[in-house]
Amino acid sequence: MRTLHHAPTTLISCATPTSTFSIRPQCITLIQPTKPQGFNDNVKRIEKMMRLSPLRPSSSLSEKVGKRWKEYQGVSNWNGLLDPLDENLRGEILRYGHFVEAAYKSFELDPSSPNYATCKFPKSTLFERCGLPNTGYKVTKHLRATSGIQLPSWVDKAPSWVATQSSYVGYVAVCDNKEEIKRLGRRDVVVSYRGTTTCLEWLENLRATLTHVPCNMENELVEENAAMVESGFLSLYTSALGDNSSLMSLQAMVREEIGRILQTYDGEPLSLTITGHSLGAALATLTAYDIKNSFLRPPLVTVISFGGPRVGNKSFRRRLEKQGTKVLRIVNSDDVITKVPGFVFDDDVDKIENDVASDGGFHVAKIPNWIQKRVEEIQWSYSEVGEELRLCSRDSPYLRGVNIATCHDLNTYLHLVDGFVSSTCPFRSTAKRFLHR
Repeated sequence: MRTLHHAPTTLISCATPTSTFSIRPQCITLIQPTKPQGFNDNVKRIEKMMRLSPLRPSSSLSEKVGKRWKEYQGVSNWNGLLDPLDENLRGEILRYGHFVEAAYKSFELDPSSPNYATCKFPKSTLFERCGLPNTGYKVTKHLRATSGIQLPSWVDKAPSWVATQSSYVGYVAVCDNKEEIKRLGRRDVVVSYRGTTTCLEWLENLRATLTHVPCNMENELVEENAAMVESGFLSLYTSALGDNSSLMSLQAMVREEIGRILQTYDGEPLSLTITGHSLGAALATLTAYDIKNSFLRPPLVTVISFGGPRVGNKSFRRRLEKQGTKVLRIVNSDDVITKVPGFVFDDDVDKIENDVASDGGFHVAKIPNWIQKRVEEIQWSYSEVGEELRLCSRDSPYLRGVNIATCHDLNTYLHLVDGFVSSTCPFRSTAKRFLHR
């Protein structure tokens, strides 16, 4: 796993080659504020800037995506594309980030609504109602996740939103626009997940011990060194409330819909891109793993995750790599969610020492074997997966009063991706222009 690191700085000056937007980006001077600013102020500020200027690359260079689409989907592990950040890849990351935004915006968040925790919009108008009218994609399936937590009897007297076990978590969409298919170089299928929202989802997040991946996801017997993943994430992915199709597990819904799509477009160049934020990033990783194990000859499967927690152990990571699943994790070094759960033990001591120095995460190097064994026994030994693009909230002059909520917010991630240039030039001055124009 290649990790990009850069320390926040107060003054940087550099120039990089011409960008997608045909403007030479310059790094900018960062002035730390003297007065803290709240989470809502930061989020509203970024949302306002993004509404004024959609983050879209120029059409002339975005056409090059089709010629190199497998590279941008990670077939070579994004080698040479992350530092400095390739402009076409930046555009693709932002595009998938907007798909995740749509999963959030289409969720009925009002607990007083009889439709709480369902999708607010029909499939035919979901993108338009979420402010994405020209994606070139059509939504083919709403997805629901179900908690496997057994509720006590007193919950029957509590408000309905407390006991909501199954809730809308995202959707499947297929590119059906000929011009967009030509631009992308293939027909793309997107599975998009939102982050934690309901009470039971928060409780599932706290079930941080590792558990064995079920045999029906691995097609083999459980071994001593078998893949293990976080208990709560697996529960949300595999739990169901009954045999009725409307109460299927998320896993069953994904398998059914992806199977239908693969059969419908058999013989076409196809890609599966699974994206999500926070809890959605963890579900995206599990979904990719499951798809690769469930279908005989699946197309290239790529995960684009934003602010995702750790998902599984070292064996899980190795299985992902062996099956050819490509994972690009977008990480904010100030985001605590990306540093939990558990501890990370790795043979690459130098890399781990650099990780500790750069982000203060729970990576552990050079410890006695008996301690590592004990952590593994209590099922808290995790491993990072895929490739990592590391960003930092403190590199942006537009984020003031950095706090836990701001650092984890999806809008913050999209803002940082838009501004990032390279590890030596963390934020470009031209980013302000695209946010404000």
